[in-house]
Amino acid sequence: MGNTNFFYLLGALLFLLLGTPLIHDLGMGSEPMLRATIYSVLLLVGIWSLKGGRHYFIAGMTFAVLGIACNVLAVNLDAIIFQYCSLLAMLGFLIVAISFTLGQVVFGTEMNVNRLVGAICVFLLLGLIWSFAYALLELAAPGSFTGSGLGEGPGDDSIWLYFSFVTLTTLGYGDISPVSAMARSLASMQAVAGQFYIAVLVAGLVSAYISERRGS
Repeated sequence: MGNTNFFYLLGALLFLLLGTPLIHDLGMGSEPMLRATIYSVLLLVGIWSLKGGRHYFIAGMTFAVLGIACNVLAVNLDAIIFQYCSLLAMLGFLIVAISFTLGQVVFGTEMNVNRLVGAICVFLLLGLIWSFAYALLELAAPGSFTGSGLGEGPGDDSIWLYFSFVTLTTLGYGDISPVSAMARSLASMQAVAGQFYIAVLVAGLVSAYISERRGS
């Protein structure tokens, strides 16, 4: 993990998670250029964290270039195909990022702060991956979800982030609900993945880190 620094990835994830709701609260949620900029920052900074794995870096770079290009086209052209391509490219990049990060966290030989930060990044990536999956599902099959803030369209990005992390942590406020069979399946799978990850991996890493610190 000497060439890997997950602090860059964590910073990019927090920038997206905090920036997306902020532009929504400031009344700029309808500005596609701002949203595209935030996604592009995540892609560009996230690539830097993949430089420790050559094949992951190449795959991440490919999805990042596609994602940024599709974001620009989606902003300037009124064509739904570019929205699909943008979401799929983001999903592809996030899957590459979580695969590389999880491998480093699980099979890494050093127990240090960087590895713990990687574990946090995996949890945040889980929430992001499902948020894009929900957005893609609603775009492809409108009416898959019902609840506050969705209206007649596919919903704002901040809504999917909110619903995703509420589901991931099993809070279940109930203001947004999955309606279709696929939506319910995605939500239930995310709830299981979130609880399993916290209970097994994160708890084990924290325990190992504390034991190593006490033994040194």
